[in-house]
Amino acid sequence: MAEDNSYESMLCVKPEVHVYRIPPRASNRGYRAADWKLDEPAWSGRMKITAKGKLAFIKLEDKNTGELFAQAPVEQYPGCVVEAVTDSSRYFVIRIEDGNGRHAFIGLGFADRGDSFDFNVALQDHFKWVKQEGELAKMEASQIAAPKLDLSFKEGQTIKISIGNIKKKDAVGGKARPMGGGLLPPPPGVKVGSVLPPPAGQPTVSAQPSTPAPLLDFGAPASAAQPTSDVWGDFTSAGSNSDNDAVKSGWVQFS
Repeated sequence: MAEDNSYESMLCVKPEVHVYRIPPRASNRGYRAADWKLDEPAWSGRMKITAKGKLAFIKLEDKNTGELFAQAPVEQYPGCVVEAVTDSSRYFVIRIEDGNGRHAFIGLGFADRGDSFDFNVALQDHFKWVKQEGELAKMEASQIAAPKLDLSFKEGQTIKISIGNIKKKDAVGGKARPMGGGLLPPPPGVKVGSVLPPPAGQPTVSAQPSTPAPLLDFGAPASAAQPTSDVWGDFTSAGSNSDNDAVKSGWVQFS
């Protein structure tokens, strides 16, 4: 989009400034305000700094009528249009133009150092913005000129994805893991806590008490059962675990 140069913005306004006739520069060391007749300004009035596009304009106007006394177009700052003197921060030398290609150098002074500081900052901020806008425009132009990377699939193009090594037994189904606490479930048809029958061909060992004992005797503590010496001893002891061990096993529930 083309830049609209018809819009003019206001950057700074100072109600009182002084203009001085300055002698030719005596050396390359710069201008000195002490060489001017500071108590006899050639003109006094109002100063405005405006911006139109990238250009800034220092305008000197009559404080009552607004009539333009002189104007200095500024293309860059610091530059040859505005130059500070060597012996004061309140005075500058500016190059004014009459619009017909002719120019002249005049001295510009501020009554207060704060006003000269604002004058300096207004010009610095404007040309800092101009620099940033130029760098942004170059970046956008380089992005437009750069070829775009086409990452789309072409017709008939495929892609192969490797997921890694997966064991077949893990995918289909591995071996059954022992359930809670390392206890195996009982064979089918056997109740929990009962003694497993001996394998085929193994003689059955039974002990006949000499004196019949009551089924339940709440008066005397029950004696601990002596482990048998057959090969099924481990399974019978596992079946007589406490209620807590059975609950931890995960496959026995008590109501």
